[in-house]
Amino acid sequence: MQAVNVGGVMVGNGYGISVQTMTTTDTKNIEKTVEMIDQLQAAGADIVRLAVPDREAAVSFAAIRKKVNIPLVADIHFDYRIALDCIKGGADKIRINPGNIGEAARVRAVAKAAKAAGIPIRIGVNSGSLEPAMYEKYGHTARAMVESAKYNAQLLLREGFENIVVSLKASDVQKTVEAYRLMATECDYPLHIGVTEAGTAYAGLIKSAAGIGSLLLDGIGNTIRVSLSAPPVEEVRAGITLLKALGMRKGATLISCPTCGRCKINLMPIATELEHFLEKINQPIKVAVMGCAVNGPGEAREADVGIAGGDGKAVLFRHGEIVRTIPQDEIMSVLKAEVERIALAWEA
Repeated sequence: MQAVNVGGVMVGNGYGISVQTMTTTDTKNIEKTVEMIDQLQAAGADIVRLAVPDREAAVSFAAIRKKVNIPLVADIHFDYRIALDCIKGGADKIRINPGNIGEAARVRAVAKAAKAAGIPIRIGVNSGSLEPAMYEKYGHTARAMVESAKYNAQLLLREGFENIVVSLKASDVQKTVEAYRLMATECDYPLHIGVTEAGTAYAGLIKSAAGIGSLLLDGIGNTIRVSLSAPPVEEVRAGITLLKALGMRKGATLISCPTCGRCKINLMPIATELEHFLEKINQPIKVAVMGCAVNGPGEAREADVGIAGGDGKAVLFRHGEIVRTIPQDEIMSVLKAEVERIALAWEA
């Protein structure tokens, strides 16, 4: 597989899985868009995509590009002139389907400009907006999505452009997974994966984890977006957490029990606060928050540090060995201090 360079982030085999998201601001509002991009970068996003619906937005895109230092993707449909404007304005990648921009001369112009700039083009296939000919021949199937991607890729290849990334997204998890699996066996392009229009922060997260997780465990996918009807920072958090859960990104992880009638401490707020704290820890530290002795040191023996709750207190343990007892109101401060101590030892 040929890797592509998206503003310094390498996408392809041999490189880590990058996390993408998309701004929800009006791109023409430069100040608000820059503010959101900074928030997304702080949350851990590797690549950010912006909607560029018209040429006025393309002018704003160029201004935004100068104010941020994270790779930016211009999301464009139909008007090839917007693509040319964004390439000139410093886009690190553009998302446009060649089949939607008309005659060959327009495709040639975009391919030539992207090639001169050294940036990739993402062919983004969505099941709900395929070419009519694909529906007529293959129906509303995964095969139709794959054939659409191959058709659009051929339009670029005819112009000598090979720096291609492909995505094939549906709101249906099974169709999405089937399409990516087919594409992975038939072509060798880097794949941006995700379940589109997945839903709310709750339902969308479950659908995305099922689809993206299945593909990544199959070795399919080079960059991801968890698409949610939620603030894009939540998409970033979800993507990073998913990669950590699959062992595909380094960072601290939380082990916490589901709680039951044996639990004698208010465990859920502790787990939630600790989860947010651990997001900023880049070392592979495992922290356990367990509700009682039954689920305590034994079941969380692989954790670097953890607590098992009692009646208004908890025992602190390291690698399954009990260290001491601490009052409930000191649990968070003690755990945070332990994590910081371990993190410093890792850095040393």
